[in-house]
Amino acid sequence: MGEEFEVKGPHEEVLEGGEGGHGFNNRIAVMTAIMATLGALLSYEASFTLSEAIMFKNEAAIKKTEAANQWNYYQAKSSKQNIAELAVNVTTGSEQEIKKKDVARYISEKAEIKRKAEGTEKLSVEADEHSEKFMHSHHRWASGVTMLQIAISLAAITILTRRKWLEYGSLACGTIGLVFGVLAWFGV
Repeated sequence: MGEEFEVKGPHEEVLEGGEGGHGFNNRIAVMTAIMATLGALLSYEASFTLSEAIMFKNEAAIKKTEAANQWNYYQAKSSKQNIAELAVNVTTGSEQEIKKKDVARYISEKAEIKRKAEGTEKLSVEADEHSEKFMHSHHRWASGVTMLQIAISLAAITILTRRKWLEYGSLACGTIGLVFGVLAWFGV
């Protein structure tokens, strides 16, 4: 009755089984750690590019509103010009000369307003294009993160089942994730 039984955990069994830091589980664990690190880096870049895309999209919306305001101002000046032109036709003498000057003033004011409105519209289009560029990059980064997450999941299943083909599947998914990251890095 004096015998003692020692209950060993899975970790101790692996160490006594001769793997000693060089076995299948350790290789998969290192591979998983590397993929998790790469996934964190890709995730950071995905978040950054999404933030940039949103900021540029917001800038585009602001510029579109500013351009619409300029065009409304242009229309108001057109209405005033039309009224002044009508007044030129129904007045005579000095009053007619004043209205002609008003018409000329409205024409020059409209030209400046039109130039500003078109410039603001151009800025809006540029901001939209930048937003689309960052959104495309974000999708690449996010696809890379997703593939690395799948690779990590397959690696966990690999350790549990000890199936070599799952290890290859995990490596393939990790490689695809890395390719997406490289494509995003180079803006492809």
